[in-house]
Amino acid sequence: MSIELTLLVWSTALFGLYVGAQATLYRMQHGVLHAATARDSEAPPNVMTGRAERALRNLIETYGVFVALAVAIEISGRSDALTVWGAQLYFWARIVYLPLYLSGVQFVRSLVWCVSALGLMLMFVGILF
Repeated sequence: MSIELTLLVWSTALFGLYVGAQATLYRMQHGVLHAATARDSEAPPNVMTGRAERALRNLIETYGVFVALAVAIEISGRSDALTVWGAQLYFWARIVYLPLYLSGVQFVRSLVWCVSALGLMLMFVGILF
């Protein structure tokens, strides 16, 4: 199994980490009983819940691209140093991104997001050339 495909498999755990952070912080704010309802009316998210929701939404915005690129690399057999570096940059940057976002770290968080985006670009270029 290629490194890209291995990271794709591990990215499901990464996705679970983001969902788990958001769900835990949501339940800490609103309570387990409220979380079991249809949530038709609720207070706006507090700072931490809002950050976890935005971090998850941010991951979801790029996750589909990572999945598509990793699968395309595997199917096409185009794995090389560029695609491996790209997949690793994306994966590890997304791990670093969550605690930075939850902690409210500015600028560095945006830089880490740029690193993850660079990873996707390297994967894309690696498939084409």
